[in-house]
Amino acid sequence: MTLPSYVKMVEVGPRDGLQNEAKPVALATKIGLIDRLSAAGLPVIESGSFVSPKWVPQMAASAEVLAGIVQKPGVIYPVLTPNLQGLEAALAAGAREVAVFGAASESFSQKNINCSIADSLDRFAPVITRALAEGVKVRGYVSCVLGCPYEGAIAPAAVAQVAKRLADMGCYEISLGDTVGVGTPLKAQAMLDAVAAHLPISMLAAHFHDTYGQALANILAVLERGIAVIDSSVAGLGGCPYAKGAAGNVASEDVVYMLHGMDIDTGIDLPKLIEAGAYICDAIGRPTGSKVARALG
Repeated sequence: MTLPSYVKMVEVGPRDGLQNEAKPVALATKIGLIDRLSAAGLPVIESGSFVSPKWVPQMAASAEVLAGIVQKPGVIYPVLTPNLQGLEAALAAGAREVAVFGAASESFSQKNINCSIADSLDRFAPVITRALAEGVKVRGYVSCVLGCPYEGAIAPAAVAQVAKRLADMGCYEISLGDTVGVGTPLKAQAMLDAVAAHLPISMLAAHFHDTYGQALANILAVLERGIAVIDSSVAGLGGCPYAKGAAGNVASEDVVYMLHGMDIDTGIDLPKLIEAGAYICDAIGRPTGSKVARALG
């Protein structure tokens, strides 16, 4: 078994973690969180979403967030842009990397963005083309790679098909998301093997939710397959509003603790990361979802 010597951590807390908070999170709080994450050494911090405020009111101030944060040299601050209107707003705000979201489940695609998988990918094509023309990198997400709240199990071949299409359109990296957290290690490896038959492992990232307490086990399983990019959310913030019982993303603190314990470098200062988690949990009035933060706090 050969494990990577370095793992790139992609922090999704400020976007994926906060977007479904019922109470508005102050602009200053969002900026404070991102600046603390930057100081902790996170190399990629997903910082906002240029979607209609009607659908995701929590992300309405994403342009102001990008303008307000201290952008640390070498750190990337991507934003979600589901359509051309969102992309143009992101470009105007100075975004240097954007992301688009697809799904491997037909039912989830219909419930989430009101269109088929094929239609969603067709919608992304002009977004990706425009972004690349502006020199902006595009990351692709695939949701429900190990299960769907409406369909149940998802065929690995379906995941591979969507991932390959996103890559063919120009996404430089594809994040494979277990949106409802139902996956287990061998199923995670089988899904990854199916995708890796079409795309190099170096293009792929893992994004696990911890609904069933399987996220760290699944991460270890895909590390064994060569994955070296992991998405996570500080304090375990976030979840999927369309997935019943989805507890949230795996906590960044827990992933970093595991990786460092395996002598895998992340470039992240764990105590500072824990401080960032404490800051946002205090601000929104909820306990941390990180076991490591609770143990060391």
